[in-house]
Amino acid sequence: MTEPTRRDLAILPVAIAAASSGRAAAQSGIAVENASLAEVRQALTEDRITASALTQAYLARIEAYDRAGPGLNSVRETNPDAVAIAARLDGVKPSAQQPLAGVPILVKDNIATNDRQRTTAGSLALAAARARNDATVVKLLRAAGAVILGKANLTEFANILSIDMPSGYSSLGGQVKNPYAPALLDPRGIPVVPPGGSSSGSAVAVAAGLCAAAIGTETSGSLLSPATQNGLVTVKPTVGLVSRAGIIPIAHSQDTAGPLTRTVRDSAMLLNVLAVRDSLDPATEGLQRPDDYTAALDKDGLKGARIGVPSDPADPGNDVYLGKLPPRSAALMAQAIAALQEAGATIVRANMPTAGWIGGPGTTMGVLNRNPLSRAKGSVGTPPIVFLYELKHDLELYLRDWAVDTDMRTMADIVAFNQGNADKALRFGQDLFLAAEATRGDLSELEYRSARAMDLLSARERGLDAYIAQHRLDAVVFPGTAGASIAAKAGYPSVQVPAGFVSGVGGEETPDYPLGITFTGRAWSEATLLRLAYAYEQASTARRPPPGLPAL
Repeated sequence: MTEPTRRDLAILPVAIAAASSGRAAAQSGIAVENASLAEVRQALTEDRITASALTQAYLARIEAYDRAGPGLNSVRETNPDAVAIAARLDGVKPSAQQPLAGVPILVKDNIATNDRQRTTAGSLALAAARARNDATVVKLLRAAGAVILGKANLTEFANILSIDMPSGYSSLGGQVKNPYAPALLDPRGIPVVPPGGSSSGSAVAVAAGLCAAAIGTETSGSLLSPATQNGLVTVKPTVGLVSRAGIIPIAHSQDTAGPLTRTVRDSAMLLNVLAVRDSLDPATEGLQRPDDYTAALDKDGLKGARIGVPSDPADPGNDVYLGKLPPRSAALMAQAIAALQEAGATIVRANMPTAGWIGGPGTTMGVLNRNPLSRAKGSVGTPPIVFLYELKHDLELYLRDWAVDTDMRTMADIVAFNQGNADKALRFGQDLFLAAEATRGDLSELEYRSARAMDLLSARERGLDAYIAQHRLDAVVFPGTAGASIAAKAGYPSVQVPAGFVSGVGGEETPDYPLGITFTGRAWSEATLLRLAYAYEQASTARRPPPGLPAL
């Protein structure tokens, strides 16, 4: 056994106090390891637990299961002021004005916090960076009374640094592990069962009971992927429903933030707080929302709904969303679709128009895969043009307007830092950053404008819009993340809910891990999607927490 480090000695009193508080939390009748946000709120309202005890109970679980035990590594940094903030909220009950009073919430480490925490995107180049102000979503959480518990680990720069970057890996934070199979790593140290990317740390922390809920971000699949891999609910909002101000970006055309929770009701509650117009994000100018997303929740909400299933076995060449699922996944989706029908939905089976899934010509860029640990090293990857052109433009605006305590002011600065510290910063390379740096950075290029127009034409006009209108649908359902790209390009919302469990990755046997079902609709249809997802959730009750992470 090694001698304790200074950090070990520094956190020991907190860990002891937190462990003690964890026992108190369990004795109070709230099982923090799997309590929903609604249950946490109720316990705080009824004085069955204090904000301090709750915060310390989650900190104890972080020490036991994230730092030690299976070493999930989902929390990059805990907030050194979390306990003090919680203490100030002791006795403040959740209310209409502060619906999250005393509730500990983690935020992804690409979301700015103007406190003693750093905002790094998981990058060594930004290891010292702090934020000039709170991101708008953080301001809203604080105003609602939430305790910002810490920063969740993530795939570095939200998975836009290199081709084949493993989900959940960052040079600063290390590798996040899937809580359903944390010990299963391949010879490169990469999880066989991915934790989902890029909001992996946010999702793993919620699944493992390390917080009441978490906030992640998505450009294309980064909320839906970790939700399906960890058996959670998420809302990937319409672009413009939730402000992106203060979030380290990939592409403003598709970026959004959203909740990761254990239940549909929890996600609706968080969306009530987060969906606000913000002058710092022009995309929110046209925001449309109901007064209360939870008012739409109805266990009979599937009755009379028309649900599109983009699958036609008679046309296998175009059956791209469900036609090639592994047998167990296909069986699970068949069971989920049958449950929708039994709950009163009309199922419409028809393939999505071809243009809706191929993306159209001129929307991707050939980039040489330089990733030294990629099994496809030396081949040409095809990332979206929109991502790479908007990345340089948007990231440099963030570095100019939000980042402090860092010398990184341009993408070129980060590329140079990584090259100068390649042994630590470039385990998987930076081929996507190199490609983005080669653009002008002002979005003036014809190929960028053409690619964005084609994305909208194929995903929106000829894709989801045409499909939904032709079949008069309330929503379209997809397995897991299968529909993430088309919804993301269109800027349209999705709500995912656990559907059950599958196993096996690439022919290798694995423990069971979750698979979700995703409901997708047109812009501003979150209330409808939440209603459908809630009714399915109540009928299926498919979620179960990961094994091996019991109450302390």
